[in-house]
Amino acid sequence: MSWFKNRGNLMWMPTMAMTLVSARNGTARKPATAIFRVEPRMTKHEVKEHLTKIYGLPVKNVNTVNFDGKRKRIVGKRSIAYSKYPDFKRAYVSFDRTLKTLGVGFGKGSGWD
Repeated sequence: MSWFKNRGNLMWMPTMAMTLVSARNGTARKPATAIFRVEPRMTKHEVKEHLTKIYGLPVKNVNTVNFDGKRKRIVGKRSIAYSKYPDFKRAYVSFDRTLKTLGVGFGKGSGWD
């Protein structure tokens, strides 16, 4: 955890990594959505506060899913070794309808047209 200074006020923010996995721009029927890979101990509230206060994004809803790490079996000549990748969590974030584009892709409004 670390302190983040925003307009003279101090806020307590997590120093946990958030990796963007997928993002979709908003349409007339669906709001913009994004999928982040976060650490398992990060809560929905922390994800929302992180995106709202640091990046200024209008987050509407956050859903999370826990995943177990993949298990591996390494077969050698004399023995078998077992290993496991670390567990992770995915955060499915839907944004407010005021946010139309996330800057993803080559569609209208992405700066590439």
